[in-house]
Amino acid sequence: MAKIKLTKNELKNQKDALKMYRRYLPTLTLKKQQLQSEIRTIEAKAIAVRQEKQAMEEGFGAWIAVFAEEAAFPPGIITVSNIRKGKGNIAGVDIPTFDGADFQRGDYDLYETPLWVDIAANHMERVMLLDMEAEVLDEQVYLLEKELTATSQRVNLFEKVKIPETEANIKKISIYMADQQVSAVVRSKISKRKIALRNEEASERQVDAT
Repeated sequence: MAKIKLTKNELKNQKDALKMYRRYLPTLTLKKQQLQSEIRTIEAKAIAVRQEKQAMEEGFGAWIAVFAEEAAFPPGIITVSNIRKGKGNIAGVDIPTFDGADFQRGDYDLYETPLWVDIAANHMERVMLLDMEAEVLDEQVYLLEKELTATSQRVNLFEKVKIPETEANIKKISIYMADQQVSAVVRSKISKRKIALRNEEASERQVDAT
């Protein structure tokens, strides 16, 4: 605990600091709870997206053997030309949002290429979209968890350090000032008794002189 001045000004400073800690602590606690809730929600969404992707891949398993035929499925038939991301904000944290992606199809002979290649390409685009969405959701979780760590540290600092420390400082200064006040009263009474005693002695000497 840092050394403090045992003065009225310091007492006021400590009381002001305590008010500030108590005023901001509920806000920080609420933010911590909001972040925890949002992280759980986004994590659940990411799981759902990956489960959807897995289900699509499993449901499309019958095509795997066909995909392996390079001549039947042209290489580089699908490329991502642009990933569209937006911006969002959760509990004061800027996060990216997934707005979709743009794809380009490679050139292939529409007459010689089987019809199922187009169906497979559409399927692959959907799977790639789900994969990119899951990655953005992971990034959101990362950023929110980073903010949650910082917010939790502030909550712990206020709850376990600053507030108890400030309360102890206020108590220490208050006790010291009360002791000083009592001492001042005692000194004043002693001083008054001494003055009264001197006046009494002076009066007695004056009587004896007469």
